[in-house]
Amino acid sequence: MIFDTHAHYDDGRYNEDRDQLLGNLKDSGVELVVNCGVDIKSSTRSIKLAEKYNFIYASVGVHPHDVKSLKDEDIQVLKELAYNKRVVAIGEIGLDYYYEHSERELQKVWFDTQMKLARELNLPVIIHSRDASEETFEIIKQNNYQGLKGVIHAYSQSLEMAYEYINMGFYIGIGGVITFKNAKKLVEVVSNISIDNIVLETDCPYMTPEPNRGKRNDSTNLKYVVSKISNIKGISEEEVIKITTDNGKKLFSIHD
Repeated sequence: MIFDTHAHYDDGRYNEDRDQLLGNLKDSGVELVVNCGVDIKSSTRSIKLAEKYNFIYASVGVHPHDVKSLKDEDIQVLKELAYNKRVVAIGEIGLDYYYEHSERELQKVWFDTQMKLARELNLPVIIHSRDASEETFEIIKQNNYQGLKGVIHAYSQSLEMAYEYINMGFYIGIGGVITFKNAKKLVEVVSNISIDNIVLETDCPYMTPEPNRGKRNDSTNLKYVVSKISNIKGISEEEVIKITTDNGKKLFSIHD
């Protein structure tokens, strides 16, 4: 059974059929989901989803797009949310220099602040890093966050950087992009790192894999990601599913 370690089912694009879709996920081979917060409101919604569905867990955090409106007291709110027993991580946090919806220095400050919160609470982190690979890596390294568990979400960086993150104890998040024709760099990463360092994710409703690219994404599309990884690694799809699910459970301390 597949573990989708990064989803956004609280997104408004699921308002019309959310319960039906989530109610059928297990029948489609999806065993577990982590629904990720991107701000205070979505973190709260993620917890509510996790309380409603026993196979969904939540993460709480503020995405770099949204840190421009963060205040010190919001970190205390996140901390209180993180005490909920359904919360398994701090995230989605990090840096995004592609869109720059928030000023770069502000992104760095709040990324570091939320990393400190994760360390204080002994929770893993879900890290977003887009066009900011060196800066993300330096914040983790310079502030001694290597001891934290976590995942580099929607990995898009070099093979050399992947090795660095793995040596720090991080997992590499692989989703729909691996099926794209222009994903040569990511294919190189998946080819060379161990399957023991990979977790599956959708980032749904975004990043839909081929052959459904352009449509709303959901966890059932992970079968295409599994197939691609199976072909790249030369192992069975069953093995890909079992190992990546075990990796996700280990990362988020989810026990049967």
